[in-house]
Amino acid sequence: MVDLFNTSAIADSWLSSPGVGISIIAAVAFLIKWADQMLWTPSRTYNKDENSVGREYDAWSSEGILEHYWGEHIHLGYYGDKERNSHDLLPPPKNFIQAKFDFVDEMLKFSEFDASPAKPIQVLDVGCGIGGTSRYLAKKFGSTNAKVTGITLSPVQAKRAAELAAQQNVVNAEFRVMDALNMTFPDNSFDLVWACESGEHMPDKKKYVEEMTRVLKPGGKVVIATWCQRDDTNRPFNEKEQRMLNFLYSEWTHPFFISIDAYAKLMEGTGHLAHVKTADWTKQTITSWLHSIWVGIFDPWPVFGRPRLWWKCFRDGLTLVRMHQSFRSGLMEYGMMTATKRDPQQK
Repeated sequence: MVDLFNTSAIADSWLSSPGVGISIIAAVAFLIKWADQMLWTPSRTYNKDENSVGREYDAWSSEGILEHYWGEHIHLGYYGDKERNSHDLLPPPKNFIQAKFDFVDEMLKFSEFDASPAKPIQVLDVGCGIGGTSRYLAKKFGSTNAKVTGITLSPVQAKRAAELAAQQNVVNAEFRVMDALNMTFPDNSFDLVWACESGEHMPDKKKYVEEMTRVLKPGGKVVIATWCQRDDTNRPFNEKEQRMLNFLYSEWTHPFFISIDAYAKLMEGTGHLAHVKTADWTKQTITSWLHSIWVGIFDPWPVFGRPRLWWKCFRDGLTLVRMHQSFRSGLMEYGMMTATKRDPQQK
């Protein structure tokens, strides 16, 4: 008879029972499979009819977590050779927010846009977020000869962007809720069309490029920065890579990614863009992914104090890690593209 107060004897007796070992193994296997499925099943899949992009950015903006950590610029930062560690698992010496301002400056250089003070400038920021880049460019170009218009699918983002513009006395920036695939602007409206990390959310990349080209003035510049997947023409994605892509597509409500070369072909295919130039800025931007996590580790209280956001923040952190892994492995690339709109009056 087993002594009811002898827990060790009870455990030994229970573990020696027939089938217990098999049950434990089965339970552990089930939990591992369940956890694997849970961590690889996207929670925010893209749905155009439900405006999932606008809905998610409404939520991120209302929660304030993204703005608290990422500041006014909801895009990756730029890190020069001396501004990142040899191994980007560690926090870099560069300030996280400053890296984003530097990215805007480097993107502007990449575009080779000539902001001549002698002529008025019309700028369109496609997918403006809460307007950080729009306001920055508006200040940079000056209120006397430049106007910047930012568009987003998120009413909450547009409202917040306008609030920040008023607080900062930026009078030459405005914000509208508008679909980048169906813009209401007339043809040939803008001298510079700027699209930073908005292409990821576009279900029709061809229409995305064509619409930006349509509203661009002859002689104007379009510049795009976007997350891209590697070209799979000669080397198709294997099962592991496809699983990763499926997660990255859907966790942050992206329909799909395309390659840098595919973007270049779309730009050339418009028949209106010349001098198409591309580059891969993975090296300059990859540090941002884990740097995002480090800023949260150093300042955890905005999340700790809001338990209802713990699971969502965990999912976002997991996605940041997987993004880093994908860019590190070459599955993903950071695409930069720019071109000039041809003047039909010139041969």
